[in-house]
Formats: sequence, structure tokens, C-alpha cells
Amino acid sequence: MKGKETRAQLDRDQVLAAAAGLVKQHGPAALTMRGLAAELGTAVTSIYWHVGNREQLLDALVERTVADLGEIRPRGSTPARRIASVARALRRLLRDHPHLIAMVHERGLTERMFLPAQRALVHEVHAAGLRGARAADAVRAVQVHVVGHVLVERNRERAPVQRPGEGELWDTRAAEQDPALARALARPPDTERLFTLSVRALVAGLLEPPSGD
Repeated sequence: MKGKETRAQLDRDQVLAAAAGLVKQHGPAALTMRGLAAELGTAVTSIYWHVGNREQLLDALVERTVADLGEIRPRGSTPARRIASVARALRRLLRDHPHLIAMVHERGLTERMFLPAQRALVHEVHAAGLRGARAADAVRAVQVHVVGHVLVERNRERAPVQRPGEGELWDTRAAEQDPALARALARPPDTERLFTLSVRALVAGLLEPPSGD
């Protein structure tokens, strides 16, 4: 069993990290002050000392989540690669913390949460030469693509078993006599690969010089 901690031995960051872990595993409804105290091996009064009541604890978790999204840093040798890296990092954070993201949304802080990623994207689309409305469209298109992809992934994961499944729906005839296509569509998608492929194609199109049409 965990030994009892005094409030001098416990700090606010430890309390918030433990609370975030409980929410990640079981959702906000499962987060109680008594359960959190048990997780940390301390008294409930110690939890109150560090983070206040449960609503204040939830507010602090929301602020922590918003701050975590502010840590996204572009990587890569070109604007296109750096934009794609921001998209991948944003997707990873949204997928890793669904309950915490939902809490941010419920408290009306969604736009603030996305602002750091948007600002990173603004910097990169500017570096690629985009300005004004084109730059705004690029930033929003990347954000919508990430959020939409995550929503589709999560809906697919939570969906009931499909009957018929993809393997039964796709044959050579359905794939217009393309057996390799039929085999590929009969397999579950590799969502990681699909996201990387789609975001690269999106970014390449967004950064393309405008046509004369």
C-alpha cells in the first residue's frame, strides 16, 4: 500500500497529474476527492489544501490541458513538413486525452485550447508565403482535418461489429476489376498511415501557388 503523504511532501503538480490519470482512464464522473486521495495515499484534506474543491480541481485540469496543447512545437526542414508535424502532434494530444478535451469543451474554452496550434500554423503558412484569407483558410483547413479525422477514428473504434464487414463488401467486381484495390479496401485502415498521407496531400494543395483560372 502507498504510504500516507503529508501535504508538505505532496505538491499541486502531483495532485493534478494523478487526477488527469484518473480522468484519462475512467472519465470525469469517476474523479472524486476521496478516490484521488486514495490514489495518492494521502488524506482528503491534503487534496483540498493543494487544489481546493472538486470544481476547482476540474478547472485546474482544464487549464493544464490547455497549457499542454500550448507545448506543440513544429518540426521539420520545410514549412510543409512543419505544418504536418503540428497536425500530427495535435491529433496525438486529442486522441490521448479525450475526456480532458471534452472537459475543456464543456467549459467553453475550445477556441482558447486550439489557439497555440493555430498560432504555430500561422507562423508556418507565413513562412510558406501565404497571407490574408489564403493563410486563414490553410490554418482552419488543417485544424478541421485533424479534428474530423480524430472524430471518425473514435466513432469507428466505438462502433458495434459491422455485418457485413469490409472483407465481405469488397471483391474484385465491387472494385471495378482491381483485385489489389479490393484486397486493400477489405482490410481495416491503418489510421496512422492514412492520417499522414491525407495531411501531407492537404498541406501540399494548400501551399500550391494559385492557378490563373
